[in-house]
Amino acid sequence: MPLDFITNAYLYGLPEWFPEPETLVKFFGTLGVLVGTKVYCSGASNRSDRSMHGRVVMITGGTSGVGAAVALDLAKRGAHIVLLTQQPSSDPFVVDYVEELRELAGHQLIYAEQVDLTSLHSIRTFATQWIDNLPVRRLDMIILCAAVAGVAQTDERTGKALAPARGVTTADGIERAWMVNYLANFHLLGILSPALRSQPFDRDVRIIITTCSSYIGSPPLIAAPASTASTTTNARGSKKKAAKAGAAASTTPDGVDIPDWSPARAYARSKLALMVFARSFQKHVDAHKRPDNLPGNVRVLVVDPGMSRTPGFRHWLTGGSLLWLVLGYVLLYPLWWLFIKSADDGAQSILYAAMDGELRRMRDFGTAGDALADDAARDPLAHKIIKECRVMDTARRDVEDETVAKALWQDSDLLVEETEKRAAERRQREKEAAKEAAENEERVRKETHQVNEIEALVSAIKKGKEREKEKEAAAKKGDKKKSKRKA
Repeated sequence: MPLDFITNAYLYGLPEWFPEPETLVKFFGTLGVLVGTKVYCSGASNRSDRSMHGRVVMITGGTSGVGAAVALDLAKRGAHIVLLTQQPSSDPFVVDYVEELRELAGHQLIYAEQVDLTSLHSIRTFATQWIDNLPVRRLDMIILCAAVAGVAQTDERTGKALAPARGVTTADGIERAWMVNYLANFHLLGILSPALRSQPFDRDVRIIITTCSSYIGSPPLIAAPASTASTTTNARGSKKKAAKAGAAASTTPDGVDIPDWSPARAYARSKLALMVFARSFQKHVDAHKRPDNLPGNVRVLVVDPGMSRTPGFRHWLTGGSLLWLVLGYVLLYPLWWLFIKSADDGAQSILYAAMDGELRRMRDFGTAGDALADDAARDPLAHKIIKECRVMDTARRDVEDETVAKALWQDSDLLVEETEKRAAERRQREKEAAKEAAENEERVRKETHQVNEIEALVSAIKKGKEREKEKEAAAKKGDKKKSKRKA
């Protein structure tokens, strides 16, 4: 009994088997340090709450890591989840994942749509189908969690990285990390923009873009100040000229030949570009004049969830090597568990951005009584990011640079236009080649069928003649037998 133990310890001292006080102090002191370190490294927790019932939330990267934790939490709160996945919705993994999510959330309003973020055509196909609807489909929130690490190209014969280093490209010829981490989001939001701006005024619409602290070490997005194109009478030509001027000041918009390329620099550069674009897109949606003359209700938020133990973290740590997976991750897992957040911990800042009432775009409406009450120039969240469930300043001036933002937007717009044009021409050639191949196959099939019919006819004629000869021979033989009998 504890009381007896305390009484005996007080009267007669501690028993011999009991550890020394110094040992207990060391043990509990060490335990306290470990617990404190774990709590500190786990980061802040989201304290905000918000009813998500009936709200439509679109998520990229929602099948693993931090994105999966966000999707599950919002689904449990009643949100209608639309997962954008690389695999088709009929894929066994996607089917099982959606069913599991529905079971955990307790409702069926969770769906998957195929969107390959490495393909501009796939993004356009989905986004145009989404906005091509009357009345406008409800869309309360877009959470962009999908991201990939840069991967170096290798020599097919030796398996070694190319020199100078270059990143693996998509089928459209765009560096993969730049495409998935930045350009796919630029393209998706650009097409969905009308659907976002058309939401009712009283609807709290949020776009949450995830970034990473690696953007601090990113190389500059442009090598020189963007030049200003002269104005011409032709609006289309003026646009083209301005786009080319911005592209001339930019460092390779497709991300393929950036100076001193490395996977880390490519990833950091894509995240910096995404942050610059986030601010530009906020201005883009704010510039739209609503038919009801009310201020915009779309809020663009940039969130740094922090480093988390996700598949992306494992790939970054091990470089895709099975040996380093064992040596650098499995054996050192207690260290990573102690100092690195879990996916659920990493999701907290994103959930804060999704739920906190102080972050809604139209929160200041009515203070001045007009549409300028929520002017972007007085936006308290301009050039800010959310980290550890708090609003913080960004660490790069590039994010606030209008010249960089303008050049990046023009550069990306021109790249998307030219890439889609080339891709459309390629698909047309492939379609024509497939059609020609099908026609050739059909022609060969018909010719083969005709040859087979002719051969069958010839064979039938030969067999008929042979049967006639056999009949004639049999008849002659029968006549001979009759003549012999008569004789």
